[in-house]
Amino acid sequence: MRCDHIGVSVPDLEAATAWYRAALHLTEERAFAIPGTDLRGVMLRHDSGYRIELLHRPGAAPGLTPTDPVHAAGTLGYGHLCLAVDTADEVDAAYARLLAAGAGARMRPCPAPRPGGRMAFVADPYGNLIELIDRTV
Repeated sequence: MRCDHIGVSVPDLEAATAWYRAALHLTEERAFAIPGTDLRGVMLRHDSGYRIELLHRPGAAPGLTPTDPVHAAGTLGYGHLCLAVDTADEVDAAYARLLAAGAGARMRPCPAPRPGGRMAFVADPYGNLIELIDRTV
């Protein structure tokens, strides 16, 4: 098995689609609606192969909005999406780029738990955590 995509429920499908496309350089594979429900979605894809499925259902209740990764780990269930970059310097560059695109700062670039690694966390405009990590070490 391999991971195909992660699904994220959002309050505004069009705005979320625009943000994720611009901020993470994703392309839209397809938009869809589930017959017999009020659920709509958009599947987005990165050139490297990962996908993010944005889901919208009117009236959906907000869930956990973690302030940082430690807070997220205190609640069972989804905690964050992690995106790998090629070098430690790219963690800083991606962090700055995502902040400029409207992401919220959650953990500034810092050493990762494994020796020689570097990581950072941001939140999308809806509070969902996105980790940035280099996987070169």
